[in-house]
Parts: sequence; structure tokens; C-alpha cells
Amino acid sequence: MTPADRLLLRAVRAAGWWTPALLVVTLAGVAAELALPAVLGRAVDAAVGSAPTSGPYGWLPVVAGLVAVIVVTGALRDYGTGVAAARSTASLRHLLVRHVFALDPRRAARHPVGELVGRLVGQVADAGQAAPTAVLAVTATVPPLGSLVALTLIDPWLGLTFVAGLVILGVLLRTFVADASAAVAGYQQAQGLLAGRLVEALAGARTIAAAGTADREVDRILAPVDALREHGARTWSVLARAAARGAVVSPLLQLAVVAVGGLALAAGRLTPGELLAAVQYAALGAGLGTVVSTLNKLVRARAGCRRATDVLGEPVRRYGTRALPAGPGELRLCGVTVRSDDGRPLLDRVDLHVPGGALLAVVGPSGSGKSLLAAVAGRLRDPDEGEVRLDGVPLPELTHTALHTAVGYGFERPVLVGATVREAVGHGRDPVPTARAAAIHDFVERLPVRYDTELADVAMSGGERQRLGLARAMRADRLLILDDALSSLDTVTAYRVGQALTAAADRRTRVVVGYRVPTAAAADLVVWLDGGRVRAVGPHLLLWADPAYRAVFRS
Repeated sequence: MTPADRLLLRAVRAAGWWTPALLVVTLAGVAAELALPAVLGRAVDAAVGSAPTSGPYGWLPVVAGLVAVIVVTGALRDYGTGVAAARSTASLRHLLVRHVFALDPRRAARHPVGELVGRLVGQVADAGQAAPTAVLAVTATVPPLGSLVALTLIDPWLGLTFVAGLVILGVLLRTFVADASAAVAGYQQAQGLLAGRLVEALAGARTIAAAGTADREVDRILAPVDALREHGARTWSVLARAAARGAVVSPLLQLAVVAVGGLALAAGRLTPGELLAAVQYAALGAGLGTVVSTLNKLVRARAGCRRATDVLGEPVRRYGTRALPAGPGELRLCGVTVRSDDGRPLLDRVDLHVPGGALLAVVGPSGSGKSLLAAVAGRLRDPDEGEVRLDGVPLPELTHTALHTAVGYGFERPVLVGATVREAVGHGRDPVPTARAAAIHDFVERLPVRYDTELADVAMSGGERQRLGLARAMRADRLLILDDALSSLDTVTAYRVGQALTAAADRRTRVVVGYRVPTAAAADLVVWLDGGRVRAVGPHLLLWADPAYRAVFRS
């Protein structure tokens, strides 16, 4: 069984008891549909006197009851289909979102945001149809088989005629699933590529406008449209061919049954009511629309599962079982090497010791590995070689809770998570102390309902957003890492935040990536990176004597 098929079964199970309930309701409706032609045939025979009965009205309550069952089960089936699909889709979306956030950021970055959104919104919705589609796939065989049995009981020659027609239909449909699967998979891939490029362009809209490259960017975004059109046309072409073949064969099959039944009626082997039932059974069993629709839904569900398993197949980040011992937040990088996808070293055998409670400034020219060192220090990225220890414990051995309680990150462009300011900053804790330290408390106090203001209702500048992200990062108990997190602050605010970071009362280890001379001057240690290697470590005043070091800040 392929991963896509296993995910398909998981989606069916996620629908819960709605799947068996839907199966029972659908089978009840199909049973009523199969019984109705026989009952109508009996009523016709009673009306023309071909059957010993008191009259056709004796069968009318039975006919009415069967029609009522068909109507009620149809309504229940439609409702159950929607509920089962909603439950399965919700389960798959939660699974995919949790997996994406559990990935190493390096692996997650391989999937563009727009493409992930396309998979999450579109393809997972197709996969969520697994439960009702599976029920349809099981019950779709019942009408042909039931019709075959009924026709054989009416007259064996009718059964043989029907079998011959079904064989021809099967031959005509043998390539439908393969052709439709390829077309749907290509369509979904092109759709994801288009969505990914669109999201990238929207994120950089100001840059595109400033560079005057909008026309070129539009062409790049719309490049997959030709493939999208080709696969879409191919999908409809496959469906049209299947429908056309069914439109030809199904009436011919019904005509064949009518002809054979007419000969049997003339020979006295059939009654008029049995001929009517035979015609209805032929129409019911040879109806291709339901079969093609079910196969198409099944193809789309499997294609959606396949697209989801492309992401779910990525290994998630593993955490250990250890908690941090008591300690000051001593940070050690031992022989840390990080390589790019093509094997080029981005950090090359970095050895670094940051005493507990120290303030470390990370400086270096653009592309020297500053942000990468910050990412490795708090396990946003695992090194390819070497290890990172916090108070003597390798970071991968820490539990998820221990790591994220001890380490906090502040970024240049933070994403605020939560419905309100309180949730975005505090995450269950009192947000006021860290908001004061980040110099954002006064701003929050001016909001309509202060910390309980909805984030969506807060109009903020880049600096204010950065300070809210900084306040969230300051919840860290032992290690605070700021990656250019002060870049959007004005001079006065940067000074206030800097005072909070360098305060003697703050016993956390702090790692600050930035280009400001005051930040480096206030640090206990400065690590000077160049080309992914540590060029020097020491106090700012000592390093300042080197002209190359001074040139880092001028650049």
C-alpha cells in the first residue's frame, strides 16, 4: 500500500461513525431502487390481469413506501456526505499543519508558502472526500450486480445480454482511471506552482514596483497557466470520452435487453410487467454517470492524498526527553558546521563559548553567517556536524517544552501569533513586564482595550510590530537570541531597549545579531564572523583596533 493509499484510509477513518452510517443509508437506498422495478412490474401485471391479484392498488402502498425510502435515504446520504467530508478534511488539515510546523525550518522552506496553502485548501479538500467516495465506490457495484441477478431471475437470456454489455463498458473504461489520475495530478501540481509564485510576488510587491519589473513578474507568475490549461483540458477530455462511450453503449444495452425481452414476451416466457422491470433494471445497471463520477472523485481524492504525502513524507524534527539542569545559560558551539544544499559550508567548524549571563554581539559582513549562527544557537536549525550545548545539555536531547521555555527569538520582521495582543506577547504569562522591557507597553496602553485588543484591529508600524515580537521573545528563561531585532527602532527606543538588554538584573545569556556600534560596545563579548568562520572573539574595544573590524560597521 502506498503512502497516499494509507492516508486515504486515514481520511476514511477520520469521518468516524459517519462512514458506516453513510454505507448503511446508501445500501438501503440502493436496495429500494432495486426493489422498485420488480414491484412496478407486479403492479402492471395486476393491472392487465397477468397476475392473480385483487388489482394494482394492492401494490401502490409498496411502491409509495419504496419511493419514500429512496427520497429519505437520498437526503440522508447528501447530509452524511457533507458531514463526513468536513470531518475528514478537518482532520487532514490539522495533520498537515501540525506536520509543517514540526519540520525543520530548512526542510519547510523547500515548500513555497503559496504551494502549501494550495495543498492545504484545495488538494486536502479533495482528499477529504475519501469517506463518501469510498462508500460510493463500494455501493456503485451493487446496482449492476443487483440488476444482473434480477434480469437472470426474470430470464437467463436477459442476464447473458446484460453481461455482454457490461463487459463492453468495462473495456471502454479500462484507461479512464490512469488517464484521469495523470491529468488531475498535473493540474494540481501546476496549480500549486502558480499559487506559490503569486504569494512570493505579493510579499515582495513593493520591491517589484520600485524596480519596475511588474510586467516581467506577471509573466513569471502566469507561466504555469499553459500547463494548467493543458491538464485541465485533458481532464475534461478524459471525462468527455468516458461519458460519450457510455452515452453510446448504455442505450444500445437497453435496446438489446428490450429486444431479447420482447422476443421472450412474444414467446410467452415473460409477462408485460416483467418486461417493464427488465427495461428498468437494464437502465439502472448500465447507468454510467454514477460510475464515472465515483471514479473521478476517487482519482481526485487519491491525487490530493498524494500531494499531501509529499509534505508528510518529510521527517519532522525530533526532541529528546531531558530537562535543563539548574544553570546560568552557558552556551557552547563545538565544531559546528552547516552546509548549503550543494554542500558548500555556510558555517565552518565554529567553536564558541558564551558564559552564562553574558551578552554576545554577533557581527560580520553580509553573508558571513550571522543569522545562521543565531539559528543554530537556539536550534532553529540543526548543524550538519558538531553540536550545540546549553548548560551542558545538547539541544536535540531537550524536550520540546524545555527548549522553547529556555530559548526565545526576536526577528527583524516578526510574525505575531494569537488573536489578541495579550496572546501574541504573553502566551499564557503576564505580558506587561516584557512589554515594558521592549518599550511597547505605552503603545499597548493606548489601544482601545489595551492588551485584550484584537491584533487584526491594531494599526502598527514596522518598529511597533518589531517591539511586540521582541516582547514575546523576552519571555525566554535562559537564552535570548535577537536576529537584527532592533533594526526598525528609532534611536531613543533602541537606547531604551538596549538598556533593558544590558541591565545587570538580566541574568539570561543574550545573543544579539546587528550592525550598531553601541550594541557591540555594550556587549561582554563580540564574535566576528567572516565567510562562515570565526575570525575573532573578544571585547569590542580590543577588536576595534583592527581596521578590518571597523570596516564591518562602515559597510
